[in-house]
Amino acid sequence: MFRGGGAPAVSSVAGRPAGKDGMMLVADRVTGFTESVIREMTRLAEHHDAINLAQGFPDFPCPRELKDAAKEAIDADQNQYTFTWGLRGLREAIARRWQTQKSMAIDPEREVVVTCGATEAIATAIKALVNPGEEVIVFEPFYENYVPDVVLAGARPRFVRLHEPDFHIDSEELRRAFNYNTKAIILNTPHNPTGKVFSHAELQIIASLCLEWDVMAICDEVYEHLVYDGIKHISLATLPGMAELTITISSLSKTYGVTGWRVGWAIAQPELMDAIRKVHDYTTVAAPHPFQEAGVTALGLADTYYEQLVQGYARRRSLMLDGLTAAGFRPHVPQGSYYVMADISIFGYPTDAAFAEHVVRELGVACVPGSSFYEHGEHGRNRVRFCFAKRPETLALACQRLRRLREQT
Repeated sequence: MFRGGGAPAVSSVAGRPAGKDGMMLVADRVTGFTESVIREMTRLAEHHDAINLAQGFPDFPCPRELKDAAKEAIDADQNQYTFTWGLRGLREAIARRWQTQKSMAIDPEREVVVTCGATEAIATAIKALVNPGEEVIVFEPFYENYVPDVVLAGARPRFVRLHEPDFHIDSEELRRAFNYNTKAIILNTPHNPTGKVFSHAELQIIASLCLEWDVMAICDEVYEHLVYDGIKHISLATLPGMAELTITISSLSKTYGVTGWRVGWAIAQPELMDAIRKVHDYTTVAAPHPFQEAGVTALGLADTYYEQLVQGYARRRSLMLDGLTAAGFRPHVPQGSYYVMADISIFGYPTDAAFAEHVVRELGVACVPGSSFYEHGEHGRNRVRFCFAKRPETLALACQRLRRLREQT
């Protein structure tokens, strides 16, 4: 049975398993949050043989060049550890790509670490840089991993709302969140789950506060190439003074359709990177060698690849938006990423969790309850998130099934 019901939050240890003599067997730090709601919806999708529009991964193949490069690396017995902070060729490719995109030079020997996906990079950066008891600002709605990452580091999340209908920042509200105990802010742009792309003006507000309070910015930019309608993605690190305070994180997963390869990276100035590399070393040692080799090929693809990538996802976005609208949803148009948040209030379900469970069980389509992206679940109770990183025929079938909702209202 789907649990749902809001984002993970710090809680008491009541109900924690106890061993002999009443000694608690489970650490306090893991009692404050549930398992991933997104991954739980994937399990329900498999159980009900449903179309999985919950978890963010494609159902179409990655570029042939990447598969060939990975197979060549395996055939060449590239199966052992790389340098713990990443294959030199991949770090150099990351630095070249950064120079081309951002017109900024970074040192692949001192300022890059390759990790087991962006997921590890974010968790590692928080553990390496944030002390227990310090605060980390988190915009809500938020990707569900961020809060557990903060809690597992012994720190405290401090939430700042993105306000509808366009999920904008209230600059005064954000200013009030900064204080002498603030150590970092997590910025995800393009944004999951809303598809928001933070504007230059909003980034300037964030940068000015980080510089004023000497606060680090941990920037999750895994959807950096997925932006639509002529909107430009801007990295916070490129704003004046922010290179020294920013940890920029990305990965192969979303841009190249290889979420299972688990190759990500972080970019930061040497003092911060030295600490991040230490935690990475003792957490995972190294990302998978053959997939790092394929990453060199990926980052060397021509600019036409990225142009075609955006065009393809823009078409999928249109299919998803049109299909949801026809089914009775009120979808928010994403500026980037490959997710759509949609209002479900017209359907009359008591909660987003009840809606998601009904849709996956009865209609064969999996989505994510909106409450899982908020500190207080009630803020997301009238919406759900759909992923459109799927083949057009998959999206068409899903939307056909969802149109049955109209018949039920």
